[in-house]
Amino acid sequence: MSKPTDIRCTGARLYFLPLTLRVPLKFGLETVTSVTCARVCLRVANSKGQIAEGWGETPLSVSWVWPSALPYEARHEAMKGFCLLLADQWPRFEFAGHPIEIGHDFVEERLTALLKTFNAKRKSHASGSSQSHETPTSKSALRAPHSALEPMPWLAALVCSSAFDLALHDAYGALNQVPVYQTYNARFMNADLTHYLTAAKGSRVSFAGRYPEDYFARPKLTRLPAWHLIGGKDLLRADELTGSEPNDGYPVLLTDWIRRDGLTCLKVKLRGNDAAWDYQRLVEVGKISQEHEVVWLTADFNCTVTDPAYVNEMLDRLLVEHPRTYAMILYVEQPFPYDLEENQIDVHSVSARKPLFMDESAHDWQLIRLGRALGWNGVALKTCKTQTGALLSLCWAKAHGMTLMVQDLTNPMLAQIPHVLLAAHAGTIMGVETNAMQFYPEASKPEAEVHPGIYQRRNGQIDWATISGPGFGYRLSEIKRALPPPATEFVSI
Repeated sequence: MSKPTDIRCTGARLYFLPLTLRVPLKFGLETVTSVTCARVCLRVANSKGQIAEGWGETPLSVSWVWPSALPYEARHEAMKGFCLLLADQWPRFEFAGHPIEIGHDFVEERLTALLKTFNAKRKSHASGSSQSHETPTSKSALRAPHSALEPMPWLAALVCSSAFDLALHDAYGALNQVPVYQTYNARFMNADLTHYLTAAKGSRVSFAGRYPEDYFARPKLTRLPAWHLIGGKDLLRADELTGSEPNDGYPVLLTDWIRRDGLTCLKVKLRGNDAAWDYQRLVEVGKISQEHEVVWLTADFNCTVTDPAYVNEMLDRLLVEHPRTYAMILYVEQPFPYDLEENQIDVHSVSARKPLFMDESAHDWQLIRLGRALGWNGVALKTCKTQTGALLSLCWAKAHGMTLMVQDLTNPMLAQIPHVLLAAHAGTIMGVETNAMQFYPEASKPEAEVHPGIYQRRNGQIDWATISGPGFGYRLSEIKRALPPPATEFVSI
């Protein structure tokens, strides 16, 4: 069945917005100094011929989606090349419906095949083949043979596609003149959740007659507790200063950030392969937190641990030697390799100590189902895995009693708004991670003129009260941002 509110994508435009971090971010085994944001404009139409445009944006976080010994720039260019391919392909996907229906079908029917073809062409080009390329792609993504021999992973494809998926949801709200979070229900959707989700075996969960809206929190307040990220290179105290730090008016030391923003929640990036360093980092952050009345901590290992004993021994030692710091740890995030199907580690011993949240592993609800069976009991949602996928994962996890969090991808500019809205409606364990203001605070100045509360943290919180109107409520016409020339001409079908 179809509804008059249904849409289909008819055109796309892609922009690349490069950003430089003011301080380096130690991310797993890499240190990041720059990032490119993919910004997408999608045009949609309904059966009456009415049209509207929507916008989506995602940082192409290379180190997060594609950990590898390959040069950063080779991976970066491959992801940009895949975005160019998607800009050509999204308008050619003629499926019509609600954005969850379109987004789900695009991932299931088109994205897997596109990634397979893209990786095959890169490999073929690296081998010296003269095979022609029928779809647009970055020349440098095809030029580097050392990168082409390693396939771009699925998580990278999801992140590239997420900007298009976000734009689709925004455009749907724009065309139907309704905030998009008011459309995830029977009035607008053509099928209930049984069309997308299957309950875990042995559970009493049923998705019959249920829609995403049934699993949303009902936000009564527009303020959310804000989590601050402590990267592996971040400075904690004044005796660590070297004189080479930026002098741009923003804090450098953790203690200054806590005082300025009134922080109460700190996320600690750890190495996962250096137990002594990780333990001392938690101890030191714990001391500072107690001195400055911080309430909560979380430990993020970014997929670098291979044995649960590594985490268990650290937590057990903290419990004995620093019990207050242990008590402040609200949850532990993704210690183990993100390819869950290849690394089916039983993690019940870790989740028996602290809530254990899937992040990189939680590509979709099927992997969340596998993770739950292995002992994971929490899920970190991210809009960069597509808005559609995040909502379906939210529903599956909540229905099965799993706890939720919404984690940042250092989202600046437009990317921050859907990120915050997801956290507001998910009903998280505690607020939302938001750290773009730490690493490129000037990047979001035009957006902050319209939405000051979500680009600055005050009293340990952000405030999304200014988000309003159709779609994601960007209020884009009020944001005075000059975009660079598009990476593609407007692709229209």
